[in-house]
Amino acid sequence: MKAVLFSFTRRGTTLSLTIAAWLTALGWDVQPLTTVKFATIDRRLRVLSPDLRTAAGAAFEEAQLLVFVGAAGIAVRAIAPYVKSKETDPAVVVIDEKGHFVIPILSGHIGGANDMARRLADLVHGQAVLTTATDVNHRFAVDEWAARSGLAISSMREAKAFSAGLLETGRAGVYSDFPIVGPLPQGLEVRDSGPLGLAVTLRPDCYPFTETVVLRPRIIHIGIGCRKGIYKKTIGRVVLRELRRLQLPVHLIARVASIDVKASEEGLLAFAKDYGLPLVFYSADELNSLGDQGFASSDFVLRTVGTDNVCERAAYLSSNGGPFLLHKTVADGVTLAIAREDFSVQFTKTE
Repeated sequence: MKAVLFSFTRRGTTLSLTIAAWLTALGWDVQPLTTVKFATIDRRLRVLSPDLRTAAGAAFEEAQLLVFVGAAGIAVRAIAPYVKSKETDPAVVVIDEKGHFVIPILSGHIGGANDMARRLADLVHGQAVLTTATDVNHRFAVDEWAARSGLAISSMREAKAFSAGLLETGRAGVYSDFPIVGPLPQGLEVRDSGPLGLAVTLRPDCYPFTETVVLRPRIIHIGIGCRKGIYKKTIGRVVLRELRRLQLPVHLIARVASIDVKASEEGLLAFAKDYGLPLVFYSADELNSLGDQGFASSDFVLRTVGTDNVCERAAYLSSNGGPFLLHKTVADGVTLAIAREDFSVQFTKTE
């Protein structure tokens, strides 16, 4: 993940370097920007060029976190032209140059700005200033939890209605097709029905509450084998057809997996890129290490790539041995298998 830091004074630039070091230690790709006057303070710094608004626009496109060390007004004016949606905007946090106050101003829940503000406040020994209603009232924030847990929200309208109902009544139900591990947040209780609640499921028709927000885990793993020179449209047609049959939206795919000899297959790479899907490639030895798990076997495939089955073995390995939703299916030069990784619902945050 990428973070871009903006600073405008000597004190602010020094603070931004402290933040940069902390984020880097957490695995972030960090780019600290400052004015020409202060860029020579440290070799990690880059000049804010050609101007703040342009630099903010570039950061909006490529980064998941923007931190402004300075006045909130500067940050607001810089990002204003680029704000689009709480579902897609990056987290934006403002810190005054003395580190007294840490203020999330955009994407507090889904983008993680609220959580980042709390952690940054701990780092600089300042005060996180949160203004979202659920945080002010110490209520469970479904959109923040969904983002943290890798869950897709059925609709932001439903999420908003759930949050409003929870704020008003202080109570909501939880339904899950998956095991629930650990305690539930205050005000939530396991139920099968009721006026308000959230449902964690893969099923498209699961709305157990009068007002339901549905959360679907991204736990689907696609194993693909294909002939050489396959077109991305052909792969897409086969994959989307089977997903429709299983009533699974494409955004629930966690990963696409195949064998390493397909790592340069343009059609497969283009298909994954078009849908923003992570790709993983396994060697024949890795696929064969699974042994006999009842996979379909092909002598031709074994002679060609060194393993008797690509799609099922790849899907099984990628999903850590999860159950199959679709065993090997062959169509138009594509072999396809779909597996689901194990999943449990956990509300308590783990680092």
